[in-house]
Amino acid sequence: MSGAPEESGAPEAVDVVTLGESMVTFLPGRPGRLADVPCFERAIGGAESNVACMLAAAGHTARWVGRVGADGFGQHLVERIAGYGVDTSAVRTDPDRPTGIYFRTAADRATDAHEVAYYRAGSAASAMAVDTVDLTAARAGRVLHLSGITAALSAPCLELMRELTAPRPGRPLVSFDVNHRPALWRGADGPRVLLELARRADIVFVGDDEARDAWDLHGARAVLAALPEPAVVVVKQGGCGATVFTRDTRAAQDADATATFVRPPAVDVVAHIGAGDAFAAGFLSATLRGLPVRDRLRHGHLFAAAALTTPGDLAAPPARGHADRLAALDDHAWGTLRLGPGWTQAEQAEQEANTP
Repeated sequence: MSGAPEESGAPEAVDVVTLGESMVTFLPGRPGRLADVPCFERAIGGAESNVACMLAAAGHTARWVGRVGADGFGQHLVERIAGYGVDTSAVRTDPDRPTGIYFRTAADRATDAHEVAYYRAGSAASAMAVDTVDLTAARAGRVLHLSGITAALSAPCLELMRELTAPRPGRPLVSFDVNHRPALWRGADGPRVLLELARRADIVFVGDDEARDAWDLHGARAVLAALPEPAVVVVKQGGCGATVFTRDTRAAQDADATATFVRPPAVDVVAHIGAGDAFAAGFLSATLRGLPVRDRLRHGHLFAAAALTTPGDLAAPPARGHADRLAALDDHAWGTLRLGPGWTQAEQAEQEANTP
């Protein structure tokens, strides 16, 4: 790693490149207010690097492009992410800015019964820009996965996002997770910018709650109508399921979009943290493998179930064969499927038990 954007003439091509901020997260040693928690366990978090780690763990080649501080937290991030098999050669070290960190309570982040304290203002990642990122490495993938979080970090980060999503010959398939974070945006520009970037992507992931809060859109069809350009629009509808719209962008007519809805399996939830990133990773994994649209949604739900049944931001996905067998279940069996903590290791444990 280095501070300068050392462009390489021909970086290794990978299945997926992700770009964004990763932070060291501190998980509480016990439930309670941040003011009362005496100790924390260190972990890592970051929407884009989470996706890269899960895809690498699922057998894909993945690269994370980011920027960290010249500190122990930055070193820890890079080492942990690389430990999942992710290519971190395009990560740059900022000699002047720190790595972002945050602390959270043990309560569920998806409810109001939680606290999160971010220390990311002026972080190394906020200095990502067109001239501080290896653009060649960022574009050397079949898919480039981005999120709206990066655009909110700074004006140079937004300029970088516009550069990476600009239409150009040979552009990789751009995947964009809206990830609306109102607290990160200065002023009222966030919703407008997120819609602009989403319309420039090929695959868009957005929660129906995000679409309602950011764009005042109600219902999956309304989201589709607001995004006429992307070939694939995935609307996540919480515990109810998810709808994916696929269309021929040459026609660009809402009426020509094919809608597929899949309910998730029942899940014994430990924490909602990281479920959206996991869903995107599962959907992209199945997309890279050319699986049918229904199975792409099912793999998204299965990867999300892996995250929902573990306490941290980042969960190991199910083994590919295990996920494929579950995704291939008939509708009745899929509808009665229930997954709890440890389900991703259950099949491996059974196989080991039956091995002579």
